[in-house]
Amino acid sequence: MADHYYTNKPHAESDESTWTYTLLGQTFRFTSDTGVFSKRTIDFGSRLLIETMDFSSLPSGNLLDVGCGYGPIGLAFAKTEPAREVEMVDVNERAVALARKNAAQNEINNVNIHVSNIYEAVEGKKLAAVVSNPPIRAGKKVVHEILTGSYPLLAESGVLVIVIQKKQGAPSAQKKMAETFGNVEIVEKDKGYWILKSVKITGCEETRLENED
Repeated sequence: MADHYYTNKPHAESDESTWTYTLLGQTFRFTSDTGVFSKRTIDFGSRLLIETMDFSSLPSGNLLDVGCGYGPIGLAFAKTEPAREVEMVDVNERAVALARKNAAQNEINNVNIHVSNIYEAVEGKKLAAVVSNPPIRAGKKVVHEILTGSYPLLAESGVLVIVIQKKQGAPSAQKKMAETFGNVEIVEKDKGYWILKSVKITGCEETRLENED
């Protein structure tokens, strides 16, 4: 069976690719590889999430990037928010090694990067935000576990922010987030990608589900 980017131990022969990219006004040097999502440039969905993330309303606390891949989202946020620690997890060991390499070559130290199957190795957190460009090809069940599993890890007023294409399940994810949090907002839509955000408000009972096309 061929490797997928959500494979724990990719067997595809390594063939690294390195490039520079400007995110949030800062230049980064990234290395990716075969067996990892988006080998040669930062994918559009990740860029959209990075560019639309609003830190101004977040409570104090750290951030978690779930399914971090080689690290563009988590590392961009770590460099932007140096007072916060960004925990970055992925099931793919090659991706985690690359994320650590990219943190080092961009001199980013406020990160904790390690292997985890979704939230398996993340316990007892009270986070300001969970962010994810979820692994769509891993299936709806995995994506929805990312959505629902974020709730107990978030501090009061903490947020879950994800990017997902409409044709790959954005309306379904929107509904699941509304069910889990009692609220959901479409922050941005661009080229078929949706940025969805839910806020943890204890006791929130009203579901605000926008049925936009």
